[in-house]
Amino acid sequence: MILLFTLHSCQSSDPEQISAMEIAKVIDQVTEIMVHDVTNPPLAARFYSYICLAGMEALRSQNESLQTKMGNINGYEPVSVHNEHEVDRRMSAIFAMLYTAKKLQPSGYEHDANMEVFYQKMLKKGYSDRIISHSKDIGAAISMKIMAYAIKDRYNQTSNKPRYTPKKREGNWYPTPPGYFPPVEPYFNILRPFFLDSASQFAPSIPIAFSNRPDSEFFHLMQEVYQQELTEEKRLIAAFWDCNPFALEDNGHLMIGLKKISPGAHWMGIANIAINARVLDFEKAMEINGILAMTLNDAFIACWDEKYRSDRIRPETAIRKYIDPHYRPILQTPPFPEYLSGHSVASTAASIILGHYIGENFSYIDTVEVKYGLEPRRFESFGQAAQEAAISRLYGGIHYRDAIEEGQIQGKKVGEWTLKKIQEPNIHIQLTSNQF
Repeated sequence: MILLFTLHSCQSSDPEQISAMEIAKVIDQVTEIMVHDVTNPPLAARFYSYICLAGMEALRSQNESLQTKMGNINGYEPVSVHNEHEVDRRMSAIFAMLYTAKKLQPSGYEHDANMEVFYQKMLKKGYSDRIISHSKDIGAAISMKIMAYAIKDRYNQTSNKPRYTPKKREGNWYPTPPGYFPPVEPYFNILRPFFLDSASQFAPSIPIAFSNRPDSEFFHLMQEVYQQELTEEKRLIAAFWDCNPFALEDNGHLMIGLKKISPGAHWMGIANIAINARVLDFEKAMEINGILAMTLNDAFIACWDEKYRSDRIRPETAIRKYIDPHYRPILQTPPFPEYLSGHSVASTAASIILGHYIGENFSYIDTVEVKYGLEPRRFESFGQAAQEAAISRLYGGIHYRDAIEEGQIQGKKVGEWTLKKIQEPNIHIQLTSNQF
C-alpha cells in the first residue's frame, strides 16, 4: 500500500515549523517512564531504538539520507500505509514515537496524556485540527508497522528461556547486596541487532583468569579496585556516571529505589543537548537520535553476549571473600556479570556516533541528570566524556580494569561498524517523494 503525502500548504498562513526540541521532549518523557518502571539498561536501549525508528520512518520518503541509512538496518523493510489526506511529516514523526513508546513501555499508557498535550500545542501553533488528526493517524499506522518489525527481534523469546541460575563456582558471578537481584537479561544476546552481523561479531579478548593466589594477575586486578585512593573528584565522577536503575537506599526499615537513569538514557540526553546547541533541524535530529539509539542497542547486545559467556565475579563479591569481608564499593553493584563493562562499551560507541555527527571536539555542559540531583559537568569532547564514564566504574568499585579497557575496544568497534553500515549503498527501492 502507498501513502500519498501532501504538505500543509493549503492553510491560509503556515504555522511555525515543528522544531527538534519536540524530539528531545519525547525522549525525556520516555526516560521519565523508564525511571518509574525501573527499565534495565539493555531493554532501555531497545525501547529508544524502536521509538526513534518510528520517527525516522515518518520522514524517510522525502529524506535521501534516511533512505540510505534505514536501507541498511537488518531485516527492515520500508513502511507502506495508505493515506490520501493532508498531513505534516514532522508531526506524524512525533505521534509515531509516542504511539510506539505507549506500546513498548510497561507504563506506556502515560503517553496518552503526552499525546494530548502535543495535540493541543499544535493547535495553539496554528495547525488545523484536520491536519493534526490526520498526522496523528499516520503516526499510529507507522507505529503499528514498526511494532510488527520489533516483535520479530526475538526479545519475546527470552521469557521462554530457562531461568538463569548462578553457578556458585569460584570466579563466577553471584547476586550482590543490598538487593540481591536476579541476573538482568541473560539472553539479550539472542536479539536481532540493527547493524551488527551477530552478537559475537566483536567478541573481546578472553578475560584474565580468576585466581585467589596473591601473586596472580587477577588478584592484582582485585587489589587495584580495593586500594583505590578515592579523592573527592573520583567520588564525584563515580556518582555522575552511576546510571544504575537498580540502585537502592536502605533507610533501616525497607529498601527504597533511588530512581536513576540508564547509561543509554544519559547518552540520549547528551545527544539532544548537542543537537540543541548546534541548532540542527528536525530531520537531522531525528536521524542522530535514531542511529545513536540503535548503536546503543547493538552495543548492549555485544556486551551482554560476553557477560554471560565469561560470567565473571564482581569485585564486591571477590574482595569480600578473599581480601576484606567488610568491603563496600561506593557504587552499588548492578545485577549482572562483570566482564565487559557495559558503560564502557555503550559510552565509547555513543561517542563515536556523536563525534561523527556533531564533531570530535564539541565542548558541552552535561545537564542530563540535574533533575535527578546531580550537578552539571563540562566536557571538551564526547570522547573525554566516554573515557570518564569508563574509568568511573573502577572508581565506583564495580569493575576491574581489563573489563573497562576491553569494553572501550568493543564499543569503538561497534560504533565504527555502525558508521560503516549506514554509509553503504542499499538494495531497497527508494520511494518517490509523494509515497511512503
